Amino acid sequence: MKRDISVLYKQAALGVGWAVIQPIFAVIIFTVVFSYIAKLPVPGDVPYPVFAFAAVLPWTYFAESIRRGATNLVNESNLVKKVFFPRILIPLAGVIAPFLDFLIAFAVMIILMLVMGVTPTWRLIAVVPFIALAAMLALGVSLWLAPINVRYRDVKHTLTFMLQIWMYASPVVYSSDLVPDEWHWAYALNPMVGVIEGFRWAVTGTEFPDLTMLAINGAMILTLFLTGLVFFKRMERSFADVI
Repeated sequence: MKRDISVLYKQAALGVGWAVIQPIFAVIIFTVVFSYIAKLPVPGDVPYPVFAFAAVLPWTYFAESIRRGATNLVNESNLVKKVFFPRILIPLAGVIAPFLDFLIAFAVMIILMLVMGVTPTWRLIAVVPFIALAAMLALGVSLWLAPINVRYRDVKHTLTFMLQIWMYASPVVYSSDLVPDEWHWAYALNPMVGVIEGFRWAVTGTEFPDLTMLAINGAMILTLFLTGLVFFKRMERSFADVI
């Protein structure tokens, strides 16, 4: 894990600047396209850049964690073949390393909030359980995808596409209020909906996520994590032979 974090910005000319460049550019593009051009409504009087940043932040952490957690077994194939250690540490390190980026970008978001007249409140402490849920979900998905990626490298190639679709199926650039009532049951099956809406509530004070949807999301995250753990342990013995 220490090695994963230490190489995060190694030989990068902009260093830790990359931790904020991606979310800032994403927020700028989303603001132009979805606020100025598409004119999507935002709940309350929250400025759209803050509204978008409060969702881009947990999403970027989640997506980067999956990207690392699902592919690191293959990327570290020499280590897997030669050294015996609990293999689960590899996807776990993939989920922990991006947390450094998250903390840096979180500080930038606080500055943006103050510049745009949004005062942080006591609710900000609630980002902790919501980002913990995002981490558990990312680890659960990684525990499923990492062993599959060892056998079928297609996972690496479809990951970017899959995460792109998942992002637009989540309330990153729009509010959940825009989803028609008759589709709310299907929307609740996306475990990132409750995470993002909860994180956004903690940051901007928008409406708290529906408790039923939050319970469904929590149950799905726990199920994905536990079943992923069982699947990973079952496949673990074959990694060194197949990779």
